Amino acid sequence: MTTVVPTSEDDPALAIVRFTSELAWADAGPEVAEPQVTRLCMEAQECIVMGRWLDLASLMLTSADLVFSKVSDKDLECIFTVICNLASKLENLDEFEVAKLVSTKITQQPNDKPALRLKILFNLYNLLGGPDSRFFVYMQALNLALNGKVVDHIIPSFKKIDCFLKEWTIGVKDQRNLFLTIANVLKESKSSGKDSFKFLTKYLATFSGEDSYIISEAKEEAVRSVIEFVKAPDIFQCDLLDIPAVAQLEKDSKYALVYQLLKIFLTQKLDAYLEFQAANSTLMKSYGLVHEDCITKMRLISLVDLGSNESGQIPYSLIKDTLRINDDEVELWVVKAITAKLMDCKMDQMNQVVIVSWCSERIFGPHQWLSLRSKLATWRGNVASLISTIQANKVVEEGLPAGQVTTIR
Repeated sequence: MTTVVPTSEDDPALAIVRFTSELAWADAGPEVAEPQVTRLCMEAQECIVMGRWLDLASLMLTSADLVFSKVSDKDLECIFTVICNLASKLENLDEFEVAKLVSTKITQQPNDKPALRLKILFNLYNLLGGPDSRFFVYMQALNLALNGKVVDHIIPSFKKIDCFLKEWTIGVKDQRNLFLTIANVLKESKSSGKDSFKFLTKYLATFSGEDSYIISEAKEEAVRSVIEFVKAPDIFQCDLLDIPAVAQLEKDSKYALVYQLLKIFLTQKLDAYLEFQAANSTLMKSYGLVHEDCITKMRLISLVDLGSNESGQIPYSLIKDTLRINDDEVELWVVKAITAKLMDCKMDQMNQVVIVSWCSERIFGPHQWLSLRSKLATWRGNVASLISTIQANKVVEEGLPAGQVTTIR
């Protein structure tokens, strides 16, 4: 039994086909153009009747490049809204194919109206229902933003990445591609260095548990992560030493010194850095590392390291010798550390000591977790003791039976 699907020029899809085909054949003259336009419209009508939405999308996209060059932005958005709506008529695999066709066409000329192309991709994404289709379009949008240099338009969406991952349920390889692309997008934004490093670290972490051959694929990005960490003036803590993709550099003939530099910044003090720099100044310059900036960071890191001692006090003289500074610069560097939120302390000028109540950790591994557990246990005990004392006093004052006193559990 044949199903009759009525169509007319009022159908948005047919209207788009007629408009774009007339635009494409405008220079050929009416005798040539009219038969071609009629043929394309009939073909589009047949696609609608037969439900061949993928073929219809392909037909509507035939003159996409021409449309971008000759149509206003507002009309362009309307045209592609109609085209993108075709995906909503389909499910699963067919939806994915239409989404792939449309997004691939849109991203072919990333430097031509990139912001508008990105907006069209966002509209397409919101019309899709399948997680595979959505992930594919989002990746296309990321690459378009990167290649078209409109990264600021897509950066706000990164706040929802965790929600997206739950929705997409993608595998490890797709996660790697996603994290690395986001890191590259953020690198293009001058104000997002810390976020770029965060996603680069996420990318490297996906190689944990893989064999050495697979891990070696991340070698260049592992080096990049080390250099970005060393360069960053506002990143003082990371877990790179615990990531296998970074640990492989230690025994690599080409990158062993890069790994050694990372260990210095995460586990040693200024003197170790100065010794390393003196022997490897050419290497430092090849990675664009500025010696003065590295000294500044290492001084702050070294000061924090001094604050980690058990006594909680740092003599001014020790700060001076460790940071290799003058007497009158000691308090200046303490203030810098406080401003950078690396430590919480007070300066006892009379006794020439810095009294530390808290300081940041450069690495946060098993030892740090044990220390935190011990501090929490102590705090819990102190709170329990305080509550018991208060309640005991309350019993005495109110004459309540001692058995009604509650204890923290």
